[in-house]
Amino acid sequence: MGGVTPASLAPILLVLGDEELLATRAVTEAVAKVRSVDPEVDVREYQASALTVGEIAEMLSPSLFGGRRLLILRSGQDARKDLVAALLAYAKNPDPEVQLLVLHLGGAKGKAFADGLRAAGATVVPAAKIKGHRDRVAFVRDEIRRAGGKCTDDAAEALIAAVGNDMRELAAACSQLVADTDGRISAETVSRYYRGRVEVTGFTVADATMVGDVPAALEALRWALHVGVDPVPIADALADGVRTVARVASAGRGSPYQLASNLGMPAWKIERAQRQGRGWTPEGLVRAMQVAAECNAAVKGGSDDRAYALERAVFSVAAARQGSAR
Repeated sequence: MGGVTPASLAPILLVLGDEELLATRAVTEAVAKVRSVDPEVDVREYQASALTVGEIAEMLSPSLFGGRRLLILRSGQDARKDLVAALLAYAKNPDPEVQLLVLHLGGAKGKAFADGLRAAGATVVPAAKIKGHRDRVAFVRDEIRRAGGKCTDDAAEALIAAVGNDMRELAAACSQLVADTDGRISAETVSRYYRGRVEVTGFTVADATMVGDVPAALEALRWALHVGVDPVPIADALADGVRTVARVASAGRGSPYQLASNLGMPAWKIERAQRQGRGWTPEGLVRAMQVAAECNAAVKGGSDDRAYALERAVFSVAAARQGSAR
């Protein structure tokens, strides 16, 4: 926190968004920053819905004893109108010894409060949920950079495939990878580090099956079942793989980016389905969809041996593809 001075502390911070990890991080960093200026800072937290105008006036008024204060107001979208009016009036002329941090979910509720703080010059810290795949890739790359490492797009994609979409898990994984390696993260690094986790996803089974790689599909399937992955998401992933390839194939030719809006899929998923769809015929895909439906029915209650139903589906989908090739 070197280089932080009282003048560099934003008098009002607006943490805007509903991603808990980013909001929590913003609060932690604000507290650390103000403590680097004044280790004795008085930090207080309140819920906006429970705070009265009288209480906030007392907290924001100059202290008889001096000293810096940080006031954290959670759930700003729930603040009542009188409290909003008082805070927006304060925001026009804030006390230099007081830092006000407001957390707001960023939706329609309480929007006038967030807009008013922004108009008054509040420093906005974005904390919205990351929904798009490309944004998630950018998040992973930024996290690895924060931890002191470097990472390619391919490596970020591989890490998301291994860990999933949960922001906390991704952040922890990025930190761990940099700590346990030289910091230069490639797709090979991720594959080596997370080999067990990558192999146990249903999508790994589906991807290998769709390109006709039966040995790889069976290895991944048996490992997944061995470590306790439930058969249902594996069957769902296989069905999703077949459906996706069929939808992309029926959409005709075109770049992934051109097809993305028509199909309502991210471009990266279309690109993968186009690769997997080579060698398939419409008849083969129809047969594969029948197999996937039968597998789903068996796994979700109709079969005494769900592992056998999954293995049979892998062979049958691959056979449908081979029939296409012939």
